[in-house]
Amino acid sequence: MNPELQVQPRLLTLEGGEGAGKSTVLAALRDALLADGQDVVCTREPGGTPLAERIRELLLGVGNEPMDAHAELLLMFAARAQHVVQVIRPALVRGAWVVCDRFTDSSYAYQGAARGLDMGLIAELERHAVGVTPGLTLLLDLDVTRARERTRGRDLLGEAMPDRIESERDAFFERVRAGFRERAAREPQRIRVLDAGQSLEQVAADALLALADYRRRLA
Repeated sequence: MNPELQVQPRLLTLEGGEGAGKSTVLAALRDALLADGQDVVCTREPGGTPLAERIRELLLGVGNEPMDAHAELLLMFAARAQHVVQVIRPALVRGAWVVCDRFTDSSYAYQGAARGLDMGLIAELERHAVGVTPGLTLLLDLDVTRARERTRGRDLLGEAMPDRIESERDAFFERVRAGFRERAAREPQRIRVLDAGQSLEQVAADALLALADYRRRLA
């Protein structure tokens, strides 16, 4: 972890590849915190503010001109900087819990490990444009073949067509997964790895156990 980042104990982030079940887990965490009387803000990246959502459309839209990897990285951090200033920091200042679907770990996995960009550059952008790191990150780890099966089923149901990044080849997502796992190995106190190959209900249950354990340690 970059030593100049400020750890935010009430910032919880969910990471993992496509089809890992982050939306299901986010809803479970939100409901558990609300049931305990906590103020909760749920958000996502890229996005979370009107401007950041417009950047998301540029990043994920299919049919645009081919996007340079550095352009992708800088757009991700532009959206993230806006998100932190407009949503995340204000919520944390008032004492709310923030549960975010993806955060800076995704840039290390997608633009760093998968696109091959300099990890040092990502760390500098994180330090200057973000400045905060989560207290707890849940990594929903799922093998690429199983993830493809899940996203293919979702597409057949007409929920959504694959976006620009979802349309990448399996080798890309293998690198993404390896990048996430390397991050988890480097920061085991922050990043909890959950087996996302189980049923979504079991993954959500494991996430709730991880949250309960984390909150006990904070007390």
